[in-house]
Amino acid sequence: MAGAKVTFEQQLADLEKVVEQLERGDLPLEESVGLFERGMALSNACRGQLASAESRIQVLLNPTENGPVEVEDLAMAVAEGEGDVEEDEYADDDDSDVDNE
Repeated sequence: MAGAKVTFEQQLADLEKVVEQLERGDLPLEESVGLFERGMALSNACRGQLASAESRIQVLLNPTENGPVEVEDLAMAVAEGEGDVEEDEYADDDDSDVDNE
């Protein structure tokens, strides 16, 4: 499934797992740095998707003067490539799927 887009909810769930792993504080430095990088990529992807949704909602709330409501995707101030995290860019390691609950 390489190259498949993942949903906002999947990215957020993965980000939450990364945060939980980092908060435990029991990982070696290099693994912690790698997880932090992955978390930042996920955070940027989620932020981009939220900004896009917010822009679409804003268009709905502010229709053109005396005209019908128009839905359009607005250009974003997000750097090119941010927000476009593909599933294989942050695939979980086998040991990171362990749920601590």
